[in-house]
Amino acid sequence: MGSLKSHISAETVGKVITCKAAVAYAAEQPLVVEEIRVDPPQRMEVRIRVLFTSICHTDLSAWQGQNEAQRMYPRILGHEASGLVESVGEGVRELEIGDHVVPIFNGECGECDYCRSEKTNLCEKYRVNPFRGTMVHDGKCRFSTKDGKPIYHFLNTSTFSEYTVLDSACLVKIDQNAPLRTMTLLSCGVSTGLGAAWNTADVQSGESVAVFGLGAVGLAVVEGARTRGASRIIGVDINPEKRIKGEAIGITDFINPKDLDVPVHQKIKDMTGGGVDYSFECAGNLEVLREAFSSTHDGWGLTVILGIHPTPRLLPLHPMELFDGRRIVGSVFGDFKGKSQLPQFAHQCVKGEVKLEEFITHEMPFWKINEALQLLIDGKSLRCLLHL
Repeated sequence: MGSLKSHISAETVGKVITCKAAVAYAAEQPLVVEEIRVDPPQRMEVRIRVLFTSICHTDLSAWQGQNEAQRMYPRILGHEASGLVESVGEGVRELEIGDHVVPIFNGECGECDYCRSEKTNLCEKYRVNPFRGTMVHDGKCRFSTKDGKPIYHFLNTSTFSEYTVLDSACLVKIDQNAPLRTMTLLSCGVSTGLGAAWNTADVQSGESVAVFGLGAVGLAVVEGARTRGASRIIGVDINPEKRIKGEAIGITDFINPKDLDVPVHQKIKDMTGGGVDYSFECAGNLEVLREAFSSTHDGWGLTVILGIHPTPRLLPLHPMELFDGRRIVGSVFGDFKGKSQLPQFAHQCVKGEVKLEEFITHEMPFWKINEALQLLIDGKSLRCLLHL
């Protein structure tokens, strides 16, 4: 723990910090690793020293500018990370300098009607909002270029920076003994996928599952279904290389749609005697969503949407299809209430109940972030862990 605390200093508290960050200046242009300025945290905000961060497909889609409304430049992307509290703003009580923390893009204030409800993990004020590029408190940025121009925030977190400022509602304190290296994965991908199996679908022992898209989120669904004792876990992906990683984590069957002469849903129905109990759409593709929905069993099948769908196209379903007993639902952050439930989930990971190492396929220094981005584009990595 002493070596980690050496990453923070009391001398920076209350002052503007100059540090390195990867800044996006335009869609699909290489991120620029340069010096920026990070302001001190304001009321109910926290500034942290980021030690590890990784790239998610949501970062990739934002970098590609898939949604015009999200094109705010310059901007610091990133939302999967872990680090240490460097300083806290006025009113913050639950976090102190030196605490080990994990950022969460879907915040939890703990006080609003949403946070008090057991029916949702959304927060009235700090829920995920890809269209907001400033802090909630005053609508301003805490980042700026060396010549004073503001740099926009991303998903309440902006972790592609040595230091970042977040609302305290978007930070989870975790056990000091939990390895920050792997805890990084709980910020998004693993929590989202595994939580979808545990919380959203509530998969039970002996039930069957089909996972469409075997990226990090899809494989986290596989891990969640495996730990729950699912009898059959079918992985679907057009990348044949995903079969090896899928089998290592827990799929029992692999389907490559390119190898079939029938629709995927028909193949799954033939394999399972009518369809799976649950399907998970992790690709962000409406045609895939249609196949996922059709692959579930008549009468009780449930489809959980986890993929990001940036286009304005609508659901490929006829309303009457829902009268056959099949259901469809979206899941944000795996229906985990971040600040309330993530510490316990982290404890389960530390005990070895969940395989985290399987998701880290590459590691490299932060300044190689564009190489890490390309690995994700090429489908060669699940999570590339960047060391700051």
